[in-house]
Amino acid sequence: MLKSKRREFLFSTAGGLGLTQLLTRVGPLSADEVKFERGIARFSREVEPLVRFLEDTPRDRVIEETARRVRGGLSYRQLLTALLLAGVRNVQPRPSVGFKFHAVLVVNSAHLASISCADEDRWLPIFWAIDNFKSSQQRDVAEGNWTLSAVDEKNVPPPHLAVKALRESMNRWDVEQADVAITSLVRNAGAQVVFDELAHYAARDFRSIGHKVIYLSNAFRTLQTIGWEYAEPVMRSLVYAMLNHHGSPNPETSDQVADRPGRYNRENLKKISQGWRAGKLNDAGAEDVVATLHQCTPEQASDKVVELINKGTSLQSLWDGIYASTGELMMRQRGIIALHSVTTTNAIHHAFQSATHADTRKFLLLQNASFLPMFREAARARGRLEDRNIMLMSPKGEKSAATETVPETFELMGSNRMAAAEKLYGYLSNDGDPQAVVDHARRLVFLKGNDSHDYKFSSAALEDYRFLSRDWRNRFLASSVFQLRSATDPTRPLVQRIQQAFG
Repeated sequence: MLKSKRREFLFSTAGGLGLTQLLTRVGPLSADEVKFERGIARFSREVEPLVRFLEDTPRDRVIEETARRVRGGLSYRQLLTALLLAGVRNVQPRPSVGFKFHAVLVVNSAHLASISCADEDRWLPIFWAIDNFKSSQQRDVAEGNWTLSAVDEKNVPPPHLAVKALRESMNRWDVEQADVAITSLVRNAGAQVVFDELAHYAARDFRSIGHKVIYLSNAFRTLQTIGWEYAEPVMRSLVYAMLNHHGSPNPETSDQVADRPGRYNRENLKKISQGWRAGKLNDAGAEDVVATLHQCTPEQASDKVVELINKGTSLQSLWDGIYASTGELMMRQRGIIALHSVTTTNAIHHAFQSATHADTRKFLLLQNASFLPMFREAARARGRLEDRNIMLMSPKGEKSAATETVPETFELMGSNRMAAAEKLYGYLSNDGDPQAVVDHARRLVFLKGNDSHDYKFSSAALEDYRFLSRDWRNRFLASSVFQLRSATDPTRPLVQRIQQAFG
């Protein structure tokens, strides 16, 4: 049903008009102007012209042509909407919910960066994301030119059966039935109902190293900005991504490593006490989490969380320990695996906060704890893990002004990231301004960022530190220098191209 389609890339002739102006100038669209190959998913006539523009404009012209439309009145929200939908329609979240599909996953991260930066940098992240989409689109074409298909309307279940149909199809890993079931649910239920149903499944397995739950959280957060009316194609793409199992045997009827923590934790959450939300802050409990996750199995990680909850440890302290453990993994091995432990934790924590069903929330917490040993072992398979412990990080340096310490830290990152982490931890421990660190880090991502992971990681880490208790916040933010961009990294040519496009 969700199958490969081929289509030609057409040059845009719309000129430098904003979307509203464009529709006013050209009048009603003719049948030929909105012609699609049979079976391709369509969007509303308000957004379709801009989506087609992003799809059809060549990569070497899209920055300049989009800037013309912005200068002509195209709004940020319209552009964000079209970018997400273009990615959803044109980029397949297979064989893994990652790689080229980062063009979709990174949209919310680019949006968070855009709304958090200085005015002069406001358009850099979203225009970077447009160029990234064109790169992924080219790769998708080379791999078969998949396109999101139209809904199989005759098989869409009635509203009163939508939830039942979705649960049954998700449990069976049935792609076609899940597609029509989620379509019915989106059309007939609110965003919270849809989120609660999908949150139950988004982190049930460790395939794609967390990208399934990352897609869940990022998709819903972007839809909160652009509007739920655009949810149907996004949710269809999301469900298709969540049911990916790499061509391996159906997980419903097989026993694979990626599924074992989920099965274990469905049972383990039943051991959590009724007063699980009423615990007290306990730094010793957070330290226990860090010590356990340094070298344990997924099952032992889950058991430790259940034990601490039942002893009265607060959820805050548990999250302090979980986040600190992701920071510790970055210190032990900088790279793709460790950064995904952060972005996955960011996504699971958001889902944990947003879900309304108690069992779903407990399951997400246990899965997050269980995933971290799996990230650790995946990193170990790639190379040596350094013998570093985030609890032994010492606050090097004295109290000093941000105008001195923060730039010096990001320079030092280019030669010695451990020294930079301790320097930053010392600055923050002496009442340094974390916002100065965040602002400087974001600016360097805009100028030096090389791929989707720079945006995904920075948006996650620079958001999440605010959720942590004070000392844990300082340790986590200091550890992020192992993945953030250094001042010594080269500035990317795309930055100058974007700036020139805006004159």
